[in-house]
Amino acid sequence: MKKDFLVYGILLALVLILYFLVPKPVVFSSTVSYSIIGLIILALVYILIRTVSGHFVGRRIVFLFVGIAVVLPFFMQVSQPIRVSPEVQAVYDSVAKLKPGSKVLVSFDYDPASAPELQPMAESFFRLCFERDLKVIIMGLWPQGPQQAEMALQVVLADSLIAKKNLKRGEDYVDLGYQAGNEFVIQRMGTDFRTMFSQDTRGIPYDSIPILHDVRNFSNVDYSFNLSAGYPGTVEWVQVAVDRFGLKLGTGNTGVQATGMYPYLRAGQLKGLLGGLSGAAEFERATGKAGTATFYMLPQSFSHVVVIAFIIIGNVAFFLGEKRKKETDKEKGQEK
Repeated sequence: MKKDFLVYGILLALVLILYFLVPKPVVFSSTVSYSIIGLIILALVYILIRTVSGHFVGRRIVFLFVGIAVVLPFFMQVSQPIRVSPEVQAVYDSVAKLKPGSKVLVSFDYDPASAPELQPMAESFFRLCFERDLKVIIMGLWPQGPQQAEMALQVVLADSLIAKKNLKRGEDYVDLGYQAGNEFVIQRMGTDFRTMFSQDTRGIPYDSIPILHDVRNFSNVDYSFNLSAGYPGTVEWVQVAVDRFGLKLGTGNTGVQATGMYPYLRAGQLKGLLGGLSGAAEFERATGKAGTATFYMLPQSFSHVVVIAFIIIGNVAFFLGEKRKKETDKEKGQEK
């Protein structure tokens, strides 16, 4: 068994090394890609049939299939249909309705651990704002939030279409950085931003930044977008900025947190919601610019299907085992 684990581990490691180190990894044609998918489906059906006949597979087979389901889609040419949900469309529509020059506040309330889900949202949101000539004010209630904002800015500003606009820091966008205090920061911003942010991340005083000349509090912000992975985050922005000061707020949340945001969405306190990687991919679809979220949706969906298949197989194995156990106990009872 240990040798089997070693062999499977080496195979997966080789595939990963090939993918990340080879400059132009092999990409299967659509025909080959769908053929591979068909073979995997046939293999799962075969495992199900063997399970029904009483031959159960070990955990290492499950791990191998999940590993294959995660890695192989990176080499496939398979398009996955992505439908834009109403809550995602609401974020896009809210930004699309803004006039050029409108002020948009973006709060980065997450760290690198949640970046795989939230970073694609940040990049798509920045790109949409800059395409529509909106002024972006960046801040964060998490220490590493502004760092994530700068990473997203680098990606978007390197885009050829955005680069042509020759956007300037301080005039078209500004990063006010991180401020400790959780919801207390939001409350003080409702009165005066300067009480919490006396300067930006470059050390330039608040009053010397052109984009902020007419921005005193939330009443001077046309729309706000919160990227949240927990506390402090969307809940605090809703309870303070939305309920007390009437801020128009959209949000992007991790998949785990997104389900708890729907009551605020239905109540009209949120003007749109992006939930998890799927929400990020839908937003990319809405903006017309496919990015990392769209790219990673296929491996995620493929692995989910494989996991669900093994859950079904596992339940079949469990109930068959229970049935056989009852039959064995019944036979033993008859013999006595």
